[in-house]
Amino acid sequence: MAKTPKFPSVDEKKVRSLLEKYRCPVPYHVVRFRFMGNIAIPEMSASPLEVVKSLWGRELPEFENMEALNDLLGILVNGLWNNLTRHQKRAEPFRLLRAPVEPTREGLATHALMRQQEIDGFVDGLFNGREEVHLPEKACGSMDVLSELRAMLAGIHALVTDDAKIASGREFAATLKRVQQLTPIIEREMNAVVLACLRARRQALKSPDFSGPTFH
Repeated sequence: MAKTPKFPSVDEKKVRSLLEKYRCPVPYHVVRFRFMGNIAIPEMSASPLEVVKSLWGRELPEFENMEALNDLLGILVNGLWNNLTRHQKRAEPFRLLRAPVEPTREGLATHALMRQQEIDGFVDGLFNGREEVHLPEKACGSMDVLSELRAMLAGIHALVTDDAKIASGREFAATLKRVQQLTPIIEREMNAVVLACLRARRQALKSPDFSGPTFH
């Protein structure tokens, strides 16, 4: 029986601290999803270093010395990236971040924006700067659902950040509950993409000419 690979633990506080130290324009919750999206790409061309560079606009920030560079790569690649690769199996699905949310206009706006950004990060990682990508048919279906959910979240965010719209605390709480109910749906569709792409990579090893539908 094959041994289950051991994945390194991730010190979330240290990851956040490093991103802040080097003024990374991409927030931590988006970094997770950009990494996961790139891990999932159907082609066997995922490059952790290139994705890390993309967080700073394709160029790494300046470092005091090689030790500082190795520290950042060790935490982001050997730590966070490698840890996320374990979610390429049904038994360990990828999860969205959970955090307490106040049922207020600000709380709802922040939560809706975070979920929208997480979907954007996953898509950005999956496309990796390309205009289109060949995805398995099942993955295309899940990407369509994610696109619809992303539009819904964007609409909610625009609505609740419009000061001209008057709403009661009860309405904010009810809308927040509906947004929170989207979390398991987003997780389900993202994991469906990850698993479908994994199967596509395995198929490609057997049939090099295999390619799926194109998703724009």
